[in-house]
Order: sequence, then C-alpha cells, then structure tokens
Amino acid sequence: MGAPATPDAIRDVNTRYHDAAARSYDAKWGVDIGPVGELQVLGKVRKALGFRPGPFERSLEIGAGTGYFTLNLLRSGVVRSAVATDISPGMLDALRASARGAGVEVAAVLADAESLPFKDESFDLVLGHAVLHHIPDLTAAFAEFARVLRPGATLLFAGEPSRDGDRLAGYPKRAATRMAPAWRRLMRVRPGHGFGGQERDARPAGENGHGPDDETLEPFVDVHSFTPEDLAGHARAAGFTQVRVHGEELLANWFGWTNRTLESSARAEDIPWLWTQYAYRGYLALQKVDRLLLEPRLPPAIFYNLMLAGQKPTV
Repeated sequence: MGAPATPDAIRDVNTRYHDAAARSYDAKWGVDIGPVGELQVLGKVRKALGFRPGPFERSLEIGAGTGYFTLNLLRSGVVRSAVATDISPGMLDALRASARGAGVEVAAVLADAESLPFKDESFDLVLGHAVLHHIPDLTAAFAEFARVLRPGATLLFAGEPSRDGDRLAGYPKRAATRMAPAWRRLMRVRPGHGFGGQERDARPAGENGHGPDDETLEPFVDVHSFTPEDLAGHARAAGFTQVRVHGEELLANWFGWTNRTLESSARAEDIPWLWTQYAYRGYLALQKVDRLLLEPRLPPAIFYNLMLAGQKPTV
C-alpha cells in the first residue's frame, strides 16, 4: 500500500486505523484514567501553560481517542463540562466506555477538526493530545479552533512529534529491532506477527485486538512532524497570541521506544508481568528525570514531543 495522496484518503486511513486499534489502544500505550493519569495530564497541562490550569467551564478536545486527556481533566476538576471529538467511531465507543468506568459525563461527538459542528465562541478551552500530526489541513483546523473559542480562551496541544526528536528516536528503534531475537529468547516469548517465519502465517488475523488495518495502516497515519517554529506559526497565523512551545520527553522517549519495539516483536500474551512493570515504572522514572533536569535546559526541538499553548485575543 502506498501513502495516502489526498486529504480524504488521509482521513480514511486514520479512521480505519484508529477503529481497528481502539480495543487495545489503552493497553498498548499504557493509558490510565485514574490517579496516575491525572498526575500525568495535569503535569503536561501545567507545563504547557506555565501555571496551574483551570478551572475551565467548557472544553473541546480534538482527536480525543479513548479519552486520556479529557477524562482525567474531568476527574481532577480542571474541566467542568467537556465535549470530546474524533473521526473514529471505534475510539469514541471506547471513550464512552471509559467515561462510564470513571464515573464522569462527557459528550462524545463524531467530528472532523477541519469543520467543527459547533457554534462560534462556545468553548473556554480547545485542546488535543497527539492529534495535530494526523490532520491534513492544519490551516483550516486552526481557523476552526479560533472560531469556536471565546475571546480570551485557551488553546492547548501536547504530544506532537518534533522533526529532530522523531529522527533521534529512530536510533533506539533500530537498535531494539536488532536486539529483538535475543530479547525474545531471554524473555522466553514467542515471535509476534511478522517476526517468526511460519508464526507469521499461523497467527490469526486480529489476535490480541490487532486486525490487518491496525498493522498495515500504522505507517501511513502520521502526516506531519514539526519544528517549534512550525507549530507556533500555525497558531499565530490563526490569530492566537501569547503562543508558547515547549519540548518534553527525551530519555523517557528513547527508553519507551526501545521497549515498545521489543514488545511488538513478541506475542502480547507472552510478555512477562515483571517486564511490563519494569518498562512502565522505568518510563515514569525517566519522565521525572526529563522534567527536572533536561526540559528546563535543552532546546525544545531535540525532544520527541512538542507542546503548544496560546490564547485567543479578547478584542
């Protein structure tokens, strides 16, 4: 399959991929709707804005996925009322189920960021996590964000891949790919789909929640990476002021991509619990090192993730 060549094709690929990935998405990426997730999300929001957030009366999340940001912000009281949008019906179904489990209410709406079905000046916060790099027309999308925000309201996006950080992340990914056979022997796990000769044909399609669309479309869902100047430029061109871009995750990112690459080479049900705990707790520990030692001192461009914040002018 070749890369999608038109905006409609990009949207179609993203919808199919995220529908297929929805059932196993939280487990794959360690998404937590609870105390740990609240601390992570509040830390990101505080870092992006530069101050303690909220409370925001009404928020709109773009590309909300399974609800990581919005549900944790509702739980923490930072957001009082929330609308969560996505182009993937499967992701919105997962979000609704997570909201019921978390005991919070959220309006989940199927919507395209480039053409939002909401009234002008109807939200106090527009936010998103790891979504801008999927959107074909960012100029149209940022114009929509500005349209639906009230004067003086806040724009906030996190988890966007930086161009240099993405390139640097290729090193641990390639190293882990070479290490994967030895790691599987050490862990005593079976090769996963595509990694073990006959295992590739023997494994049923869709096993462990990963169908053919999930696996074959993943290389095509990301259509942008950013420099800090790129990201800030989109916001300023749409009229936002007080625009700030921060970088986050360097060591944690390298550690995380190494482990995800190793794990993707094995059958998920075989991976030992102790390894999962090591990977999860190690990632959290390195996030803290990044936050305390590296993020205040190094330029945003070298980090894997970029965060954007801005404000709609009051006049």
